[in-house]
Amino acid sequence: MTLPEVPGTDMAAAEPAVPASALRLTLASPLYRRATLSVFLSAVGFSAAAPQIASFLVDDLGASLTAAGLFYLTNLTAPVAGYLVGRRSDRTGRRLGLFRLCAVLGAAGWLGIACSTHLWMPYVLSAVVGAFGGAATSQLFAAVHDELKAHPHPANDDVVAVVRMALTGGWVLGPVAGSFLAAHTSLRTMLLATAICTLAQIVPIGTLTTPPAGLADHPTTPTPTPTPGPDTRAPGPRAMLPLLAFTGLYVLVYAGEPVKYAYLPLYMTRQLHLTSGLSGAVIGIQPLVEIVLMPLAVLVARRTGAMRLMVAGAAFGVAANLCFALTGSAAGLFAGQILMGGVWGIFAALGIIVAQRLLPTAVATASAVFLSSTALASALGGALGGIGAAAVGLPLVFLVPATLGLAAVAGLALMSRGSTPHPG
Repeated sequence: MTLPEVPGTDMAAAEPAVPASALRLTLASPLYRRATLSVFLSAVGFSAAAPQIASFLVDDLGASLTAAGLFYLTNLTAPVAGYLVGRRSDRTGRRLGLFRLCAVLGAAGWLGIACSTHLWMPYVLSAVVGAFGGAATSQLFAAVHDELKAHPHPANDDVVAVVRMALTGGWVLGPVAGSFLAAHTSLRTMLLATAICTLAQIVPIGTLTTPPAGLADHPTTPTPTPTPGPDTRAPGPRAMLPLLAFTGLYVLVYAGEPVKYAYLPLYMTRQLHLTSGLSGAVIGIQPLVEIVLMPLAVLVARRTGAMRLMVAGAAFGVAANLCFALTGSAAGLFAGQILMGGVWGIFAALGIIVAQRLLPTAVATASAVFLSSTALASALGGALGGIGAAAVGLPLVFLVPATLGLAAVAGLALMSRGSTPHPG
């Protein structure tokens, strides 16, 4: 099978950027600066809950291991919600208003889950309300893209990496904070804190407004020309094919995350009998490695091409899941998490940039499709993880995402043939 070529996704064509320049740009712009703080708060909240939600369902609401894994099927509604929000955003150009609405809905979903008294309640709340909460981050990245397009600079890709590093920084703090809070209070209190963080992401943005998408290129022009302005036409299937192919392969890579967060904490406590502090350190080491590698990923991609580097990243994921499945020790789990840091150091820095370039006429739709695909991956991973846990148990269930990762390596390798690196 020949996958679509990937035009314009190589980082090599960009001019070299000095990291300090990206930091200066980020701090100088109210939007970049506030978006960085917002995504950090959002990530702290979500990453605190992600490793604990299965334990909450099992310990507080009496779910079986299989039912806890199947919770991630509720995320199947998130790509639909993300696409609807993205299309609305591309039509109106009002990114930040939709961001605020999605953040409020996301907070309401987590609050409802924290107060759940019956097993069915978290499933319904996650599917119906929480689906829109995940679209908040995509709207921030669409707003950042609009601002970067209006003010071109050689360090633009590095600005996106800085914002993504804040997202990753939240994932460094969140799992440790969530584990600590759950151990010293309760899982419900931890989920309440997640709701608070999800709502608090609105605070840094405040009342900030941006020009409608497409008009930011001419902020001082009273009457814009007909060319700028948001495109109200939905992109056709042919135009979206490269984006959908890339997103589908990303789903295969990401599908290991829900398996890991559902079963790795249970494996560490029930079979390896690790302390809560050591378990939190195992979870937290991945985003710490990731945040260190993200700037390096941008630089390396300028030489090798983004898609080629992602092939290596997907291969790291295969090796990581093999460590989880076969080593049976804390050292092996740390090694797996360090490899996972390599995976997400690459994909977190480059994924959103590639996705937006694959559909440049509808960046909010591209952002929403790509970022909400993590929810689809969670559903896929949750379903296969639940089946795998029932069939082979822990820790061999991690062979399931290792197999999915192999398929992603092959698919990304095919797509990389359409990406020819250019000298920087």
